[in-house]
Amino acid sequence: MRLEVDIRHRLGAFDLAARFGVDDGLVALFGRSGAGKTSLINVIAGLVRPQQGRVVVDGVTLLDTERAIFVPGHKRRVGYVFQDGRLFPHLSVRQNLLYGRWFAPKPERRDDLGKVAELLGLERLLDRAPANLSGGEKQRVAIGRALLASPRLLLMDEPLASLDEARKAEILPYIERLRDESGVPIVYVSHSMAEVARLASTIVLMADGTVAAVGPVADVLPRLDLFPLTGRAEASALIEATVESHDAAFGLTLLRSRAGLWRLPRLDLAPGVRVRLRIFARDVMLAIKPPEGISALNIVAGVVADVGEGEGAAVDVRLDCSGEALLAAVTRYSLEQLGLKPGAPVFALVKSVAFDRRSLGGPLRPSGDETPADA
Repeated sequence: MRLEVDIRHRLGAFDLAARFGVDDGLVALFGRSGAGKTSLINVIAGLVRPQQGRVVVDGVTLLDTERAIFVPGHKRRVGYVFQDGRLFPHLSVRQNLLYGRWFAPKPERRDDLGKVAELLGLERLLDRAPANLSGGEKQRVAIGRALLASPRLLLMDEPLASLDEARKAEILPYIERLRDESGVPIVYVSHSMAEVARLASTIVLMADGTVAAVGPVADVLPRLDLFPLTGRAEASALIEATVESHDAAFGLTLLRSRAGLWRLPRLDLAPGVRVRLRIFARDVMLAIKPPEGISALNIVAGVVADVGEGEGAAVDVRLDCSGEALLAAVTRYSLEQLGLKPGAPVFALVKSVAFDRRSLGGPLRPSGDETPADA
């Protein structure tokens, strides 16, 4: 699937001028409140008709103002999941789900009720009324309803924004399954970098109605020049790793990535499963010699790729560790004392206990009976 967007639209005093092209997977529209994310997906959905623009999904033109093409929203085959579930209160979960199928032409219906219910863990909820569901359960039903419409594209507008942390932890593994198993491309709107880092394959970074950057999330997230938009407090890098083995004696899991071997507190994952690790800059220490006699179990070699401008006493350093990026937050004093500049060889140290399970991404390409990662 290829999504191509080129939009110019004025909403009062706000100008939306966004242009990008992205491929399959989960694409995150990320930016602060007021960046234009919701306005943009409303254009894609056909809820807003822009003054100028073009939207093409998988070769099908949904909007082209120059050619006077505007496919109405109900004919676009685009699923939409809002911040709140918007379920029909007088219908059961089963009836809410089946409502989505009415919008899919019979020859193009991909999924049945049983498959979607299993995917989203809804089997035991089918006869309940929406009033008897938790917030996370309501959102899963809303996602299932959108899926049963057999959309060519699924739009999700901050689907976790109204949930507390416990409900977010409940629903995130299901969104990961949706990403990996449904075969439906997803555009996911969020202002939470934790969600983007865990779920997205591609990020479209928005600011003031324009696209500031677009690309693989693992490439965009560590860019020092984008910290004013992504948030310096969220400075981190993503590592894709494969479970290699478990150390039962010490309760550890060993994972292998291009950067090297990582040791984490035990994960309930089978060897061979691929996961995504988010490593915060604040949790990375640097050394210019191979360290000895220390408690940190994760030590990877790299070279300094870039040094940020920073503020006050702190500065951010981006490392290249055998083709994978890491970030480290150090003081200007340490920067000078260690002689850290582009090209300088270093060793990055990360404590095993520093890894946050809440930002641990589940299986990226699951197969067989792999167990989802703990949330």
